[in-house]
Amino acid sequence: MVEYSKLRQKLEVDTLNGNAEGLAFLTHFLQNHTNGVSKSYKAKAVSYYNQINEDLSIAAEPELQALLPIKWDVPFPSPENPEFTFIDLFAGIGGFRIPLQELGGKCVFTSEFNYHAQRAYELNFGEVPFGDITKMDINIVPKHDILCAGFPCQPFSISGKMKGFEDTRGTLIYHVFEIIEKRKPEVVFLENVKHLVYHDKKRTLTTIIQHLEELGYIVSKQVLNASDFGVPQNRERIIIIGHKSSKFDFSKLEKQPKPILKEFLDDENEFEFLNEPYTILEDQKRQDSGLIFAGYRNKAIRKAGVRPGTEHLSRVHKQPNRIYSTEGVHPALPSQESSGRFWILHDGEVRKLTIQECYRIMGFPDKFRLINNRGELYKQIGNSVAIPMIKAVGKQIKEQLLKARKK
Repeated sequence: MVEYSKLRQKLEVDTLNGNAEGLAFLTHFLQNHTNGVSKSYKAKAVSYYNQINEDLSIAAEPELQALLPIKWDVPFPSPENPEFTFIDLFAGIGGFRIPLQELGGKCVFTSEFNYHAQRAYELNFGEVPFGDITKMDINIVPKHDILCAGFPCQPFSISGKMKGFEDTRGTLIYHVFEIIEKRKPEVVFLENVKHLVYHDKKRTLTTIIQHLEELGYIVSKQVLNASDFGVPQNRERIIIIGHKSSKFDFSKLEKQPKPILKEFLDDENEFEFLNEPYTILEDQKRQDSGLIFAGYRNKAIRKAGVRPGTEHLSRVHKQPNRIYSTEGVHPALPSQESSGRFWILHDGEVRKLTIQECYRIMGFPDKFRLINNRGELYKQIGNSVAIPMIKAVGKQIKEQLLKARKK
């Protein structure tokens, strides 16, 4: 039996040379060789493997079958006896995959455009995602029970009457609709930023919901906060669930008391302390969100037009200049900040979160393997989803929407 880590070491050169598509077909075939899904990937997987077999020298014969079965020595292998299947679109680093696998799901297709995210995904799941969804042949996407997509939000026009998907053509959500129309998954599970609720005077969200309804789905939506699901981060996201015959009930989600940040921090690490003047407030009030504004860096700010007493909370002062107490929660980790995190007051000192702490407050297990690129790591975690929140929703999808199928 070949260990996957030995195979991937030999494939790493191809990864660096940008041959992600061949690796995507090969790894998807290897991940699905025991089910009917593998037929979607076999022809190109065999072709790619035969091209590289002489260099690999793993098998004596140029047959892909000689590699099977593979020992998946990765942190997050697929469940041996899956209860349902799902696909992972705009997969990022696997924020949907980890919790859905824990719930018994088998991922049968992944797509992710960013090269660094593809590397992280492969390191942890043994599978290279397919690339640009706008250039992908959707015929290779197999049938599945749940379609998962943390899709980017793009503006599109909804002027005039809707004609199929014409008003979303050219946007990324359009390609998700195409896959839904072709494969008709039992459940659609979408995630986006809270701002989607208000985007383009609420027309964007209205259009998405109407298209899902046109495709035959009963749609439910709700804004959820990661801090209600066991991680100390004020991260609000809209969740959209579509099902063929039932309406998803968000009230059944199992929520938890808001945790505090200090319980998730490292005892020892190479901490980055604030080495410039700053002010710590004597009166630190806990906001309804769980945030505790503790102070600010002593930088000049624009005060004109700002309500007295809120200068350092104003948008003109920017989040990176604020300091938050670890007795509360942390603000939502951003993808835009090159440092990826804000200043915290902990044990009387002001410092930033470590990269390990950032992944921890998003719910990623400590065994998650990180790529060797710090800037990309912060970008990846800022773009990801809070795993415990996704798991809570996934659990109820399984209970409410897939349960009837088992009877």
